[in-house]
Amino acid sequence: MLYFNRCQHLKQITQRCFSSIHVKTNKYVQLILSRTFALAELRKSWHSTHTLVGDKNIVLMGPPGAGKTTIGRIIGQKLGCCVIDVDNDILEKTWNMSVSEKLQEVGNEQFLEEEGKAVLNFSASGSVISLTGSNPMHDASMWHLKKNGIIVYLDVPLIDIINRLKSMKINRIVGQNFGTPMKDLLAFRRQYYKKWYDARVFCESGASPEEVADKVLNAVKRYQNVDSETFISTRHIWHKNCKQKNSTKFFSEAVIEGLASDGGLFVPEKEFPKLSSGEWKGLVGATYIERAQILLEKCIHPADIPAARLGEMIETAYGKNFACSRIAPVRHLSGNQFILELFHGPTGSFKDLSLQLMPHLFAHCILPNCNYMILVATSGDTGSAVLNGFSHLNSNDKKRIAVVTFFPENGVSDFQKAQIIGSQKENGWAVGVKSDFDFCQTAVKRIFNDSDFTGFLTVEYGTVLSSANSINWGRLLPQVIYHASAYLDLVSQGFISFGSPVDVCIPTGNFGNILAAVYAKLMGIPIRKFICASNQNHVLTDFIKTGHYDLRERKLVQTFSPAIDILKSSNLERHLHLMANKDGQLMTKLFNQLEDQCHFQIEKILVEKLQQDFVADWCSEEDCLAAINSTYNASGYILDPHTAVAKVVADRMQDKTCPVIVSSTAHYSKFSPAIMQALKIKEINQTSSSQLYLLSSYNALPPPHGALLERTKQQEKMECQVCSADVNVLKSHVERLIQKQFM
Repeated sequence: MLYFNRCQHLKQITQRCFSSIHVKTNKYVQLILSRTFALAELRKSWHSTHTLVGDKNIVLMGPPGAGKTTIGRIIGQKLGCCVIDVDNDILEKTWNMSVSEKLQEVGNEQFLEEEGKAVLNFSASGSVISLTGSNPMHDASMWHLKKNGIIVYLDVPLIDIINRLKSMKINRIVGQNFGTPMKDLLAFRRQYYKKWYDARVFCESGASPEEVADKVLNAVKRYQNVDSETFISTRHIWHKNCKQKNSTKFFSEAVIEGLASDGGLFVPEKEFPKLSSGEWKGLVGATYIERAQILLEKCIHPADIPAARLGEMIETAYGKNFACSRIAPVRHLSGNQFILELFHGPTGSFKDLSLQLMPHLFAHCILPNCNYMILVATSGDTGSAVLNGFSHLNSNDKKRIAVVTFFPENGVSDFQKAQIIGSQKENGWAVGVKSDFDFCQTAVKRIFNDSDFTGFLTVEYGTVLSSANSINWGRLLPQVIYHASAYLDLVSQGFISFGSPVDVCIPTGNFGNILAAVYAKLMGIPIRKFICASNQNHVLTDFIKTGHYDLRERKLVQTFSPAIDILKSSNLERHLHLMANKDGQLMTKLFNQLEDQCHFQIEKILVEKLQQDFVADWCSEEDCLAAINSTYNASGYILDPHTAVAKVVADRMQDKTCPVIVSSTAHYSKFSPAIMQALKIKEINQTSSSQLYLLSSYNALPPPHGALLERTKQQEKMECQVCSADVNVLKSHVERLIQKQFM
């Protein structure tokens, strides 16, 4: 067996010290389960098996022409350690012939076996190993390498690879049969690379080997530092001379817990990762799935979700369940206006873009010895989206994770109500509440913050409560992707060049969608203005204009756009926390005042800071219907009422000096009565089914939504429970459903 002694220890990581379990006492029983402690133990286990310590290797993986050998030498020089090139140092010395001669002698399949055996027969420690382009195609040898190293994938642009192979006069690689284009073979190889890597280095086109080597070292450093990416509550108060590590959470903990124990929302402790201009340009020609993988890898530490597993989740989430293969396409409407179509998912709303992925993130993060009940408040679209998303978990996860969604009994459209009720599965239920969305959302938050009740559920039933509303970071984060993707699509389609600014106009109620656009800007997307579009419940518009958030004497009005019929905007707290330089004390003061006095006023300096990026206006019901009518007559495109609200506001507020991307948050089929009224179709008093088919006959854009049409064909009329607007009544429903599902 070949053996390479390490030349120098690589940096060793110091394990994080976790504090002892904090025991909470209540009138039921002493709560002995600590999720934080248990997660810490899991993290220690990850740490002990996956951290790059002194005797482990940096293993460079990538296609032929990725520069692995050159980059490996540079890294070896920087670290002062041994460098092993599999081609030159292992294969050719084992075979006593060149790699090309061996390939010609034995052919493709036998070559892979011979290559794999040679790799299996050597060991190394504390070295930099440059693999061949075909090593990842042999499972046993890759497991052998992975046991003692961190595998770094050099993700080099395809055009750079092809140009390098031409300059190196390489015209054949392993697996290439006569007539197979090099481009196709390299694309085929990607499935093997993404299976094995621990960290990815996303290389800019034309990057020098020195630049890539520095990126590799940064990727390894990040991979090592499992405690570097933590989350804090928006109401977290920093005290002098106190590190307060116990108050920080990892991504997995933030996803499981949903809401912070102090009533605040989880946000990253550090800044959002920012991509360079070259990295963004590298994503212009990428698919939605590829963009999602790159961006989410930068936002989720591999200690929480390994890159390979994350990739599997993304491919599952954004697959055939979406009616459009582009997932969230951008369509030119007219002039400088573009529509970002966010309704191609299975339930026809933008909520699918996060709720097809979030359940898989959640299922990966949870502890194996607990059951989880997800509580959701919905203003219309979230309910069916969350029930649908969690219904697609595997059978084992569905036994441990259940969902109950509370919706305003008379505060959603008839179709939305039927969709929510019809989306109930073996692990998901809908409960109508005789109140509005604000009550539902406030009630869910109060249940989370009732430590007596949550402690009782944990001890009595082994069940932990969590959320899938946009208050949950795992729900909000995937929304960043489609805002970034929309900009990249405009670049790809030639409407703008990268770096040119755009505005975004978003129908806004709970502030999550527009906040995700803010995060996209923090990552490097050049968004100029965020245009907040409200309906007649325009508390956010008033706040952006005045800095005064005032709910006094303000009643919720039911409109044609029910998803933004919201007065208490949860995610606004995250944005104010960002603007106020993470002043948790201020957030505690403001939102306690909102709870107690129904209003708060921010200082002038914060108002000015808010207005640097945000403008806002609201749309009446009459203007909403008129916009649907005029847009259809002008372009044959039917806007849903929420998108119509955004278009009206965009027409008023945008100065037409740059493109504006209008978020279309739902398919018009979900609001057939309003659409028919807007288009002056007289046959309004029909069933939802007949209204939908009538609209489909218009051959308008966008095309009919297949999944929504299928929903109308369901003959079985499902029912749901209805309860009064009382938090204690909601608690009783939660407990009964836990008993039904888990006992």
